[in-house]
Amino acid sequence: MSQVNRKQGLGKGIRALLDTIDDEIKTSKDAVPAVSGQNNKNTDTNSPAGIARIPLDQIAVNPKQPRHDFDKQALDELAESIKLHDIIQPITVIKTANGRYQLISGERRLRASKMAGLTDIPAYVRTADSQGVLEMALLENLQRENLNAIEIALSYRQLMDECGLTQEQVSDRMKKERSTVANYLRLLKLPPDVQKAVRDGQLTMGHARAIIGLEHVEQQLYVFRETMQRGLSVRQVEQMVKDMITEKTPSTSAPKTAAKLAPAYKRIEDSMASHFSTRVKLDRKKTGKGTVVIEFYNDDDLGRIMDKMNL
Repeated sequence: MSQVNRKQGLGKGIRALLDTIDDEIKTSKDAVPAVSGQNNKNTDTNSPAGIARIPLDQIAVNPKQPRHDFDKQALDELAESIKLHDIIQPITVIKTANGRYQLISGERRLRASKMAGLTDIPAYVRTADSQGVLEMALLENLQRENLNAIEIALSYRQLMDECGLTQEQVSDRMKKERSTVANYLRLLKLPPDVQKAVRDGQLTMGHARAIIGLEHVEQQLYVFRETMQRGLSVRQVEQMVKDMITEKTPSTSAPKTAAKLAPAYKRIEDSMASHFSTRVKLDRKKTGKGTVVIEFYNDDDLGRIMDKMNL
């Protein structure tokens, strides 16, 4: 199929779903021509070297794939488009020792192809060692997929932890400023509730970057809760954070810890802080006695905590 005909054959749905479609059309000379019928499990003899049509039941999903959230409606629409146009951009796989294949990038296309009833799919077949596979998977997904900010941050962290890359090397491979990579990585220091809101699209990265400017978890959770309940803009959150840092009142400043808690009790303290979305101070003496202090910022905040306690 020529480049012009393929471009004309694309429906509005596929263009909206594939955010890289323009680049893919430009490189369509490297794509595998659509196979007549959907049961052909043989390598396409007209395909460029390194590309083959592979049976879907021979492809295993990469367990370290950075993307975890897939929109069902978008998958349904992509599946319908695949029924009409086949796969525009091949997925990327490596051949494993047992003769099967492991997915490197293109899980969304793989899922939609199964939904569309295809039995095989065009794929770039590559070879790499285990570390190279992970780095390839992370880099290709970061470049091709519409990951959310938390997934991007986790991918950067994986590149550093499991592939031994520095922030500078990650930024170089991704063609990003080092400060951009650092800002994403900082998101992983936020409380789980805040990270989940960013991942689910309920909170923007701008909000998250403002919240992380606060030093203590209980402050971050307080601003997060206010942001969600009041629908605050990024600028309003930035101002709230600035005011809290400037005031340095006892309610927004963490008291000095008299004695370091044992890790088990520190986890309990952190769990309670996360549950009540405020600062919790647990103090345990050697005798086993102790105190738990739950802070609140105003009467409404106290009422919210009492609701959490079913009081």
